[in-house]
Amino acid sequence: MKKKSFGSRIIAAPYIVWAAIFVIVPLIIMAYFALTDANGAFTLANLAGIGKYKKAFAVSILYAVIATIITLLLAYPMAYFMTKMKISSQRMIMLIVMLPMWMNFLIRTYSWITILANTGLINTFLSKIGLKPLQLINTPGAVILGMVYDFIPYMILPIYSVMSKIDKSLLEAAEDLGANGKARLHRVIFPLSLPGVISGITMVFVPSVSTFYISQKLGGNKNLLIGDAIEFLFNNGPDYYNVASALSMVLMVLILISLAVMNRFSDGDEGGVVI
Repeated sequence: MKKKSFGSRIIAAPYIVWAAIFVIVPLIIMAYFALTDANGAFTLANLAGIGKYKKAFAVSILYAVIATIITLLLAYPMAYFMTKMKISSQRMIMLIVMLPMWMNFLIRTYSWITILANTGLINTFLSKIGLKPLQLINTPGAVILGMVYDFIPYMILPIYSVMSKIDKSLLEAAEDLGANGKARLHRVIFPLSLPGVISGITMVFVPSVSTFYISQKLGGNKNLLIGDAIEFLFNNGPDYYNVASALSMVLMVLILISLAVMNRFSDGDEGGVVI
């Protein structure tokens, strides 16, 4: 293996320092608080006490899985049809997909309140046409909708990136061998686009399972997610830092496990997740 030059090491030094300060150090601090009590003595009581939050873990994982599945079902056809368009049209659609990402995450989420609220755009329209307003806000569906809306670009981009690089000669060969459109999609396109799918699933599932702002604004805190529990404990002051850190560490382990599983099914070369 070729050794890195001195210049390469110098160039990489700022990144190493950044990773040490903003990634490694916070993880060490989190582990310290998770494994100690208020007096700084080693204890496993914080980890043993997270059982009371098992429902929050279960609901968070359930919502994240549902949001990821819906996002995949919406993003894959869109990415597929984008590759069939002219280059200029592909660029325009890509701009539309990325445009919401240029806005603040909080603003994007908060805007759904004006749409789903009891006096929002949808219920106002229903009232105008003589229909009974619906309870759209403060529901599990609203939380999942918010997740799908906020994170769907992270599903579209990797799938489109991988799918657009598929060698067209492979599709022509499949067509010459008698494969129809459905067969080409099933036997050629989907297997080759799988790295992008795995990457998109990871990029949607991880922020969905750990989110808290979406559930607060669109769910009304009716179903406590693990991100909500962690934020609530940290906001209650230093006396709750140990328990909050324990929850954060367990959530991090769950995320790393999910990344490892997804990485197992990805080749890591074309959009896959490598950890």
